[in-house]
Amino acid sequence: MRHDVRAYLTDARDAAALIRQFVQGRTLADYRADPMLRSAVERQFEIIGEAFNQLAKIAPALAERIPDLRRIVDFRNVLAHAYAIVDDALVWQAVQRNLPALAQTVAALLVELSDESL
Repeated sequence: MRHDVRAYLTDARDAAALIRQFVQGRTLADYRADPMLRSAVERQFEIIGEAFNQLAKIAPALAERIPDLRRIVDFRNVLAHAYAIVDDALVWQAVQRNLPALAQTVAALLVELSDESL
């Protein structure tokens, strides 16, 4: 089991990048019509949420610097455990409104941690 905070942040960064790649040039209607796209996006959100959940356990002070971390983990839990009530429009909204800022936060934390190791 990995316990390096950078690994969890890297997993979140990579998952966010994949989501952006998957939805590039797509619309909400495309998203709703494509079960493979929905599955791919939801899986990457699950990875982000679980990475943050683990990060909160091993580095709570660092995890507190991620805005809405608890909501992100809760979102992951809905996707993984309450899949029957997932609202595609809310997932799409998270992609469009929340993911860009989250990706920036994670990238900044990774740079900061990289600078500290020099």
